[in-house]
Amino acid sequence: MTGRTTRTPLRVGLVGYGLAGSVFHAPLIAATEGLALDTVVTSNPERQDQARAEFPDVRIAASPDELLDRAAELDLIVIASPNKTHVALATSALKAGLPVVVDKPIAGTAAEARELAALAEQHSLLLSVFQNRRWDNDFLTLRKLLAEGELGDVWRFESRFERWRPQPKGGWRESGDPAEIGGLLYDLGSHVVDQALTLFGPVTSVYAESDIRRPGAETDDDTFIALTHANGVRSHLYVSATTAQLGPRFRVLGSKAGYVKYGLDPQEADLRDGKRPGTTPSWGEEPESLYGRVGSGESPLTGGGRPEPTLPGDYPAYYAAVAAALRDGAPNPVTALEAAAALDVLEAARRSARDGVTVTL
Repeated sequence: MTGRTTRTPLRVGLVGYGLAGSVFHAPLIAATEGLALDTVVTSNPERQDQARAEFPDVRIAASPDELLDRAAELDLIVIASPNKTHVALATSALKAGLPVVVDKPIAGTAAEARELAALAEQHSLLLSVFQNRRWDNDFLTLRKLLAEGELGDVWRFESRFERWRPQPKGGWRESGDPAEIGGLLYDLGSHVVDQALTLFGPVTSVYAESDIRRPGAETDDDTFIALTHANGVRSHLYVSATTAQLGPRFRVLGSKAGYVKYGLDPQEADLRDGKRPGTTPSWGEEPESLYGRVGSGESPLTGGGRPEPTLPGDYPAYYAAVAAALRDGAPNPVTALEAAAALDVLEAARRSARDGVTVTL
């Protein structure tokens, strides 16, 4: 894999300035040493004004074609547009000779993800997928506990992204049109499945239940996925917009101890509030009152176990790794083939829920 070697900042073109582009990608790119947010692509006049207000030096392009017409002026394309556009835009950018970061899910199918990976390899270009939840505070803490053997052999991994949103918001993420690749299975499910695979490796079977619960909703808003990993670990994954009482973010049960952690990493809320890495003190840290607990034989809610200090979350580490991959040939932080493996699971989950069967991979 090759990349630009100049030591001047790598110039980044960002396609899309909705939630993903404005809240996550633009601030993280701007905060990363060695990267410069050069151009934002959006046809929406209000979003154009928003981008100029937040990044006065940024250039605006009204369409991806306008951006790719000057591909020689850029070093990286970041695709943060609606899911249905990911494959076509990534293909065009790679064919234009540009490395690419794509927000999750990279594609609607694993086959499309593997085709993109092959195209990137053919052109010797970086293709990376923005799986930012690998840098959540609780996930980093759990990886540390597992590496240190604190839990023993893990038997069961429970992971939840649950919300209480009884009224649908609308928009493409909640559209029932399959072409939009909406619904929670492919949205939050991309995160919980990627985390499970990162922690415990390949999956041999998938069972899922997926429902549309809210009046007026068009696509899944309450989904459960059960995975059996090749190493024997069982992962139970929940994604929901209809959870009136939220469960623990993680409940991990091993032969020596368990780890239970409530609450969400603070980085998304801080980014939405306009806080920025590099300028906000104690970025990614949470108070001791939110620490998870490690122990055995008693509920953490009744004082069982010991508090486990939560490592700071670190979304900026993703783009720092991208910059290192482009400049120095360092490893790609999240490969398209890893994303394809997660899509294998998501496709199996969709089939399982539809047909009422367990799918063998």
